[in-house]
Amino acid sequence: MILEPSFIIYFLLLGTVVGFMAGLLGIGGGGIMVPVLTSLFLALDFPIELVVHLALGTSMASIIMTSISSLLAHQKRGAVIWDYVKGMSPGIIVGTFLATYIVAFASSLALAVFFSLFMGFVAIKMFIDKKPTQREKPSGKKHLFAVGSGIGGISALVSIGGGSLTVPYLVWRNIDIKKAIGTSAAIGLPISIAGTLGYVINGWSNSSFDQLIVGFVYLPAVFLISITSIITAPLGAKMAHYLPVAILKKIFAVLLVGLSIKMLMSVI
Repeated sequence: MILEPSFIIYFLLLGTVVGFMAGLLGIGGGGIMVPVLTSLFLALDFPIELVVHLALGTSMASIIMTSISSLLAHQKRGAVIWDYVKGMSPGIIVGTFLATYIVAFASSLALAVFFSLFMGFVAIKMFIDKKPTQREKPSGKKHLFAVGSGIGGISALVSIGGGSLTVPYLVWRNIDIKKAIGTSAAIGLPISIAGTLGYVINGWSNSSFDQLIVGFVYLPAVFLISITSIITAPLGAKMAHYLPVAILKKIFAVLLVGLSIKMLMSVI
């Protein structure tokens, strides 16, 4: 299948926006990618019963390179607490992979409803911008495993890097906000890798190699989105020091709600 030039441009532009917003606001690109990819896949005449599955899997795979870029940038600044990454990653991997198994049996409508509700919740939190109350740091591998499983599971169901869940949790546990963001960026890598593997394995029967679809992942979109998102993510992070991030978060929150509603309507 040869991709039309117009769709190549759409995927490149999507990566540009996703990377910039992720760097600027510290928010994973799934909130933007999944609704937009759903619309693009419908335009490409992919089966309507699989478009949301493909959007989730493709979005998750596209997050891998952005996560690596973000992780390296935060590590250079010493903002990653590796004890948390090591403690939560086993649960992250288990929860993420199990959630992709659930996705394989869910309908596009059910996934769209869950995605829209969760993004509505995220949008409200962003709009209010209430800071979590801090408390003592956790101790124990079981606690971190359980938390990681929950974050990984929800992240896989809505195809996000986990930042909207991990950062508030770490701040709640009395971690400095900058280190919470850096640690969340590092945790986003095992989420994206485990999620991508899960979407490939659990969606393998839906593969269409002539269309370059492997499991629930559309490879051309992953490649094109990754190219531009890697470039624009550092630019977004740099602009965070100059732009009114608090106002932009409110605008982004409204955008998330609008995109989620559009996706929901497209599969009803």
